Parts: sequence; structure tokens; C-alpha cells
Amino acid sequence: MPSPVQAQGPQPVEQLIQLATGYMATSALYAATKLGIADLLKEGPKSTRDLAHATATNESALYRVLRALASAGVFTEVSPRTFALTPAGDLLRTDCEDSFHDMALWFGDKFHFQTFPEMMHSLKTGETVSEKVFGLSCFDYLARDKELSEVFNNAMTGFTKTLTPPVIEAYDFSWLNGKTLVDIGGGHGKLLTIILKKYPGLSGMVFDVDHVLAGAVPRIQEAGLAGRCATCSGDFFAAVPAGDAYIMKNIIHDWSDERALTILKNCHRAGKGKTRVILVECVITPGNEPHFAKWLDLEMLLLPGGRERTEEEFAELFHKAGFRLTQILRTKSPVCVLEAEKAV
Repeated sequence: MPSPVQAQGPQPVEQLIQLATGYMATSALYAATKLGIADLLKEGPKSTRDLAHATATNESALYRVLRALASAGVFTEVSPRTFALTPAGDLLRTDCEDSFHDMALWFGDKFHFQTFPEMMHSLKTGETVSEKVFGLSCFDYLARDKELSEVFNNAMTGFTKTLTPPVIEAYDFSWLNGKTLVDIGGGHGKLLTIILKKYPGLSGMVFDVDHVLAGAVPRIQEAGLAGRCATCSGDFFAAVPAGDAYIMKNIIHDWSDERALTILKNCHRAGKGKTRVILVECVITPGNEPHFAKWLDLEMLLLPGGRERTEEEFAELFHKAGFRLTQILRTKSPVCVLEAEKAV
């Protein structure tokens, strides 16, 4: 009798189950993050009894959530009803260097559960769904909802902190010594302040809207960079400040080609000399290769109306704005560094 063939990887039905129940994993991850379970486990394993007492939750319910997350590798049940951190779970700690804590709170926020069920609207019309759900664009809604705006900005700051070391390792900013680097849509200034700390010959400016810059000013001061890093508020669709180079992290992907071109053309117009634009963005890989960008692209479709792009699409966008794509540098993260120089 022939021996049974060992199945390789998940079976087709298992693949579909994982996708169909993805919202359950998101909700469980959000709940555990919100409760601070990873912080409670950082000194070692704890029983669900102790964890439930510390979080004022029902022990039986908490156990069931942690058991499910343990099956996905977030925690590990080291003995009956006693859990410890895994390398993935460790990233949910608030004091972790590469913490995913704030990103888990953003992706699991009810905002996504209100908008993503409306995906069919985007499929039928090509439009975003925020206007359908809230009557406002997603960024206008963020500006109005201060609590959600804080969740979003904290997530972007945390994500920037994780991405910045690989970006700085991949790209040499020393050519900007004595010059000014403007961070367009720079949020709380995390990316720019880290760059300025490594390159003391640079000056910088964080450019964003008023309600976001309110969070940038104290962070710049705490970093001891108030003398080298200015802030400027404005609308990058109208104009941007003068600078020797512009950096944008996950900004261009928020917008359609038409609106992205407006931003890039404003950089072209305001830039000094052979201005360079440096983008920190995902670059979509061809074919069926898994990549975070292919899922993030759905967020862009439904919410701001932007898109993730291929290398060819970025090159064409730069060309139309009067720039020439000079290099794409892969990093030890999901993002790349794209550099373009004024061509005309």
C-alpha cells in the first residue's frame, strides 16, 4: 500500500478559512494590545488569572482570546492557562524599540470595521468609501475626530521609527550637508529628527497641517533639534516651502496620479537648483509574490483614493513632474528608498 503523501502548506480550504476569518484575528490582536498584555508579560509568563486581574477582564474570555492568538504565534501557552511572549508578541510592548503596538491599534480600530465592509462601493464606482460612510474624506474625518487622529498619528510615528533605521542604512544623506531637507507631510517629525541626529551638517523642516504639527513641535524640542529643524504649516496641493531636497514617507501613495503629480510639481517649482525628491514607499513586486504593499493598496483604494505603485509607475510619475528617477534602494523592511532629480 502506498504511503500517504504529506501535505505541504495549508490546504485550499484552510487558506480560505484563514482569509474569511481574518477579522477575528484583527479583533483579538487589537483587544490584547489595548489591554497591554505584552507589557504584562515582558518579565515572564503569567497565568490568565493574574492577567485577568490586572486587566479587569473575565478570565475565561481572556483565556480564549489568548489561546487563539497563541495559535497564530503571537503568544505561547507554556503550561495550562499560562502564557508567555513570542518574538511577534514582544513587538506589542509599548517600550519595545521596534514596537508594533500603535499600528495594531490603528489597523484594529473600529474605523476600519466601518469602512472596509463597504469595499463593494469602491469596486462598483472606483470611489473611496469614507464619503459614503462618514460624509467626509478620510483625512477630513481624521481632522474632525481628534481621538482617531491621535491613534493614526501615533501609528505613523511608530511605523516611521521602525522603518527609519533601514532607510538610513540604505541611503546616504551626507550630500545634503549645509543644505535643507524638507519633510513633506512629515507628521510628528520622527523621520526627519532621526536623520538630523545622524547627519549634524543638515538643516530640516517639517511641513504639515496645523493640527498635526502641534504634535511635532514638542518632539523636535525633546530631540534637542529646535535650532536645526523648523516647522511650517500649509497645503502641499497649493505650495511647498523652498528646499534643497524633499523627503516624503508614505505620502505619494495616499493620492491618485493626478494629485500626486500636483505635489511633485510643487516640489519641482519650489526646489533649489538640482532638487532631489526622496520617497520612502513600498514598490509593488510583479506576479504572485506576497508583499505587504498588495494589501496596503486596498487601504489606499478605499480610504484616501491613492495607490501603491510599481517601479515603472513611479518612473512615469516622476517624468511627468519634471524629475528623473535615479535609483531605487531596497531596505531591510517593506519599503524602498526612491530618489529622483530635477530633469528640467
